[in-house]
Amino acid sequence: MPSTDTAFVRFADVQKTYDGETLVVKNLNLAIRRGEFLTMLGPSGSGKTTCLMMLAGFEAATHGEIFLDGRPINHVPPYRRDIGMVFQNYALFPHMSVAENLAFPLEVRGMAKDVIAAKVKRALEMVRLESFANRRPAQLSGGQQQRIALARALVFEPKLVLMDEPLGALDKQLRENMQYEIKHLHERLGITVVYVTHDQGEALTMSDRVAVFNDGVIQQLAPPAELYEAPENAFVAQFIGENNRLLGRVRTVDGPYCDVEVAGAVVRALAVNVQGPGAATTLSLRPERVVLANGTDGYPNRFPGRVEELIYHGDHIRTRVNVLGHDDFIIKVPNRAGHANDLRPGDPVTVAWLAEDCRALDPQPD
Repeated sequence: MPSTDTAFVRFADVQKTYDGETLVVKNLNLAIRRGEFLTMLGPSGSGKTTCLMMLAGFEAATHGEIFLDGRPINHVPPYRRDIGMVFQNYALFPHMSVAENLAFPLEVRGMAKDVIAAKVKRALEMVRLESFANRRPAQLSGGQQQRIALARALVFEPKLVLMDEPLGALDKQLRENMQYEIKHLHERLGITVVYVTHDQGEALTMSDRVAVFNDGVIQQLAPPAELYEAPENAFVAQFIGENNRLLGRVRTVDGPYCDVEVAGAVVRALAVNVQGPGAATTLSLRPERVVLANGTDGYPNRFPGRVEELIYHGDHIRTRVNVLGHDDFIIKVPNRAGHANDLRPGDPVTVAWLAEDCRALDPQPD
């Protein structure tokens, strides 16, 4: 993580509406540190791409101000913002060679030919495609095209690089490889990256921090591990990773813990975001934190259940259980010899988890 707390990019009370009535982005205040890899993550229509387009200069903020390196840029045209862009569709010129594509942003800046040649060579080395300089984009694979698009965004050494779903068109394995390529480039070059995606796995893999958007508002801004381990509300818990959701009502609150009534039983949980006794709440529980318990020690939450479905995933058995009135409760049972192999649909089981692994959050509709 960057050591400085100075904001390199800052959104100050930024709003955006397209029709004058509905706010697509609502009072956004966000500070991005120099050298940080920040991902804007959220479902379609959450406002994340609009924020990126306002930062790039392709959309104008309806209200508020955007700052880059301490300078207001609302009225600065895109080509003067010194920002590199990488899109999902690569946007490479098909009639130009790879080298010509990389040279183009340097030529429009009026750089000398020898300087351009040196920068193009360095950019190709950066993405390990030195031998592809004379090829046309159509002669490259999807992954190679994306690496060239990345090199073109970096070739003029911009202050900031913006990436809008850059890996969306790639297959799964290539997408995962490119995630590490981009992450390692960021670490090596120390550039500031703002990345937009709807893929939570991608965000967790690549980012220093993730801003989770929904309905034009940042729901939580935190490092990946904190988002996954300590979601602040039910939306983040459900959107980041796999999650078991139990709807209940708070009975008592005891310091950091609370007792919640769910389907006539009482569940012990962390009181993270609850209104107090009598209030509705959503319990959040990760599938890998649940066990099929044989002993009785150490688990304050123990409930009878019934196996509904078993799906083999190699390293674990995805076990769907009916428990506490929910037939879609998931447990990831580690695939250890003799541990889950004997389970069958219809078998009675005891399901258990720790209070520390169960978070009581804001109420959500069923």
